[in-house]
Amino acid sequence: MQVLDWKVVVEKYGPIVWQTSYRLLGNHADTADCFQETFVSAMELSRRQRVRNFPGLLVRLATARAIDRLRRPNCNGDTADLATLPSANPDPLQQAQQRELAARLRDAMGQLAPQEAQAFCLRYFNDMSYRQIAKQLGIKTNATGVLLHRAKARLRQYLDASAKREQG
Repeated sequence: MQVLDWKVVVEKYGPIVWQTSYRLLGNHADTADCFQETFVSAMELSRRQRVRNFPGLLVRLATARAIDRLRRPNCNGDTADLATLPSANPDPLQQAQQRELAARLRDAMGQLAPQEAQAFCLRYFNDMSYRQIAKQLGIKTNATGVLLHRAKARLRQYLDASAKREQG
């Protein structure tokens, strides 16, 4: 059993947990809940087994907890912050479109299978390599590629269907 100073762990790794959660959830209330759930889960896990890679474990747990929150019917989905994509001089129309796309992407992420959503988040929100993702998820590197391909295809289908529903 590991004996850890959790205050130090939270201070050291808290920013990456917050960033990971906030990128997916886009609001402070859900992110704060996810942050707390992540560290509680990590503490429980560390009591059962030795943790060798705290940043990796915490990112994976934060991603899983955030995706769980997105799947809930009453997620507080305030998308204004997620939509702050870099732009030289975004006009109001462009900002509105970015917020709309962010909301649809958040909804679409909640529709993915859990492992697909985790792989997608680890790759595109946390910039992890296929090898790092495979290690985090306990799968082979080739399986990571398959998960990412499926996730992108399903996200594309969901976003296309969502756009068509809004147009017609």
